[in-house]
Amino acid sequence: MEAVFEITQLVYRLGACLDDHRFDDLVGLFTADATARTPGGEAAGRDAVIAQATRNHEEYQRIQHLISNVLVDVDGSAASVRANLVGTFVGSDGAPVLELGAVYRFGARRVGDGWRLSAVEVEPLWRTAA
Repeated sequence: MEAVFEITQLVYRLGACLDDHRFDDLVGLFTADATARTPGGEAAGRDAVIAQATRNHEEYQRIQHLISNVLVDVDGSAASVRANLVGTFVGSDGAPVLELGAVYRFGARRVGDGWRLSAVEVEPLWRTAA
């Protein structure tokens, strides 16, 4: 059960880092060989994943990732994760410019000092733009 808690915290920390524009803190969340497949593109390798996340989020003044229903399935030193996401992206005038609903799918792997995310996929379900 400790692994489930630790992995769930990684998912929540990812949302908080993106919301707060703390892109440098993403280094501690991902494995070196992490991959990403999102509406903003595909990336392979931690540095590329972080660069993509930065590029796709830095233009917004404020962001709020509401992540819920986190389900973690652990299999030894690997895990798969499913979570719901509602994201709100706010422009410089303080008004939302984009809202979206999606399903997050993550891979996670135990490394020497704990768990890290090894893959992230975003499956969009709906979106509205102002």
